[in-house]
Formats: sequence, structure tokens, C-alpha cells
Amino acid sequence: MRSHSRRKFLKGVGASLGASLLFSPFYDSIANAAPGKKPKRLLIFFTMGTAPSIWKPKSVSGETPTFSESTSPLEEVKEHIVMLDGLPSGSPSNNHGSADGLTGMGYYSNGPYGLISVDQYIVEKLKGSGLSTPIPSLLLGAAVEGGKTGFYKGTNLSPIASPTSAYSTVFTGFTPSNNNNNGNDNSAAEALLKRRKSVLDNLTKELTSLKGNLGKEQQYKLDLHLESIRQLEQRLSNTMTPGGGGGGGTGACSVPASPSGDMTNGLKANQLHLDIIVGAFACDITRVAAIQWGSDQMMNANLSEIGLAGEEHNGMIHTGAPAHLDLIKLEKWLHQQFVGVIKKLKATPEADGSGTLLDNTLVAWCRDMGDAPNHTQNEMKFVLASGNGGYLKTAPGGRFIKSGERHERVLLSLCDAMGVTDFSGFGDPTLGSKSPLPGIAAT
Repeated sequence: MRSHSRRKFLKGVGASLGASLLFSPFYDSIANAAPGKKPKRLLIFFTMGTAPSIWKPKSVSGETPTFSESTSPLEEVKEHIVMLDGLPSGSPSNNHGSADGLTGMGYYSNGPYGLISVDQYIVEKLKGSGLSTPIPSLLLGAAVEGGKTGFYKGTNLSPIASPTSAYSTVFTGFTPSNNNNNGNDNSAAEALLKRRKSVLDNLTKELTSLKGNLGKEQQYKLDLHLESIRQLEQRLSNTMTPGGGGGGGTGACSVPASPSGDMTNGLKANQLHLDIIVGAFACDITRVAAIQWGSDQMMNANLSEIGLAGEEHNGMIHTGAPAHLDLIKLEKWLHQQFVGVIKKLKATPEADGSGTLLDNTLVAWCRDMGDAPNHTQNEMKFVLASGNGGYLKTAPGGRFIKSGERHERVLLSLCDAMGVTDFSGFGDPTLGSKSPLPGIAAT
């Protein structure tokens, strides 16, 4: 068996890449919107469960909520917001670590795709309809901490952890449509892409060979990097394809600046990931993106600006009501990030002039549990947002809906929003009504 030393391996990789910055993070380790129309894009914001007592509104008048302290940032974008509560999963005793959150099915699977989360199911259906984007699915999330994510396609999927690696994956080789070569010869660009793909092929072989000699934790970190390489390979394969990126060549987009800042702090790194997602949407590099905050097991929350330092799961969720003061701080901060990406989407014009990115995007905050302190899925919680004339039925003061329907029906609403109305092979096969949740879509 071929043996590898970590030092020799890294030295070899460094030599093969030369001065390239593509892999430096490894070392640092559908239509224009109109009332009721379908959006072009889906963004899933995924976290662990919360404490119901701090999440639920202080009061509800009709469907208009008075937000709690932890959800108070939603006030700033309330006209775009629909909050959903009270929806049980098919196996409500399943707790954190189960797959129910985005799959609707729990620990079993018997569909044609195996165990699959709603984001990946939508991607497969869009591919089947002929839609092709340079990156079919963009999964990002720093500091997943060795636990499970909410994303599945046969197996649990790992997001790209490093913002620098994510940026390279998304924007390497991409030329905005307002900076094309006006018909000039592409031979030099094609030659560069071939060289880059050759480096990727060699690096992937080396990484795969190394994996068998590593411990479990090192294998997990290596899997994260391999996933980023696979997405970069997909990105490079589509770079020279006509219509790839830039809104299909109908308008112009601007590649965002490369990420900078504190990338050792998972929460701060995810702020950079959100900027990358907005840029990828603006350039039509992907239609489906998701971001994972922490994992089912833990999320380190070190935010000196709000006086917070601790671990979410055991340090805030399971230490009783007094510690929920810290959980309120963390949840409020997370709501600020959710609102922040909504505002960025709203402030970014579509390349083809059809409004803003938010007008053509559905944003969905999903969780793996409804009641984290009690580890149950009896009352799954969602926050959905869309733009003017988008998929959701919205109201000036926001909407709060408490429903006893299965939470899978919200996931089916995400499918419906993206134009996917054939639900075969997704979710719980015993669910009688395979239809979206009534009352949340605009008519």
C-alpha cells in the first residue's frame, strides 16, 4: 500500500499548484416575477432547532405577529415575511441528527433518489426539465463541527466550509457578460481551463489516495475539500458553455470582491458565504443555494460585539431558561443575518432588468427540530420570504400561520415555488396528501 506523510503530501500539492491561489483555503483550513408567479431561485437558510418560548410571537392579531425579542429583526422586512409554526414531522420523536428537516422522511428511504433533501430534489427535477446552470446546487457552511447537515442525496452532504474556497469554486474562470471578448479568439482561455482541470484531476487522485490513511476527523475535513473540488470541476466544465452565467448573456452582473475578514469564526465566515450566494444568484451561476449554520450537534457562537461566547447546543439550549438569554442573543443575531441577505437580494437588480433578485427568489429558513430543548419535531418552524409579486401571499405587517399539517407540505411548497409539481420519490411515502401547504402561496 502506498503510504503518505502529511508534510510530503502538502509539499507535493503545493508544487503542483505553483503560485496558484485556487486552493489556498485547503492549507488554511424562471420566469419574471408577477403576482403568483414562480421564482427563479431558492435559498435555504438551515439551523438547529430553537426554544419555542423565545421564537413564537408575543401576540398575533389575525395573522399579524408582534415579534419576540429573538425574532425582532424581522420587523425590518415584515412585508416579505411568512412565519409558520405547529407543523409536526412524520416521526415527531425523532430528534437532532435525524434527516426529517429537509427530507420529510426521517431514517428511511424508498424513493428513486434514495434519501434526498428538498434542495437536491428540486435540482434533480430542474435538470430533468432541461435547466442547466454552471453550479446546479451550491451548499455552503463554515464550522459544521463534525455533526450532520440537513442536506442529503443518498448520503449526508457536506457544504464548502471555506469562503475563499467557495469563492474560487463559484467565480474562477467566470467572465461577466458585460466583460466578454466581443468575439475574439477563446483559445487562450480554453487552454487555461484545460490546465486548471488537469491540476484538479491530479489533485483529486492524490486526495482520494491519501484518505485511507487518515483518521476519522481528518477524513471528514478532506471530504469537505473534495466536495469543493467537485463543484469547481463542474464550474470549469460549464465555463465555456454558451449561456453559462451572467443571466444567460442577456444582461450584466458584477463579480463580488474576494472574501476577506475573520474566517476562523464559523459565524463570521458564513456572513461571507451569504455574499457569495448573492453574487452567484446575480450572475445566474446557480438557482439553488443553501447555507448551514453549525450542525445538529453544536455551533460555537463567539460574537464579542454582542457579548456572546459559548456553544449553542449544550451551552444554550440544554442549560435551562436562564441560559436562554444567550440563546435569545444568538437567535437575534441569526435573524439579523437572515434579514441582511433579504435586504441584499432586494438591493441587487436582475441582470435582465426584471426587478430585483428578491423579486425572483424564495428564501426559506428551515430547522432540524421544532422544540430543541425537548428534542422533538412536534412543532416544526419556518420563516419564508419573497419579493414583490413573488410566490408568497404576504401582508404589510407580515403573516404568522399556525398549522397542524405535516411539515413536509412546506417542503412541497418550496418545490411548487420552483415549478416542481411532480412529488414522486420525495418525502414520506405514507403521507396521504402530497400537495403544498395551503394558504401560503399567492393566487
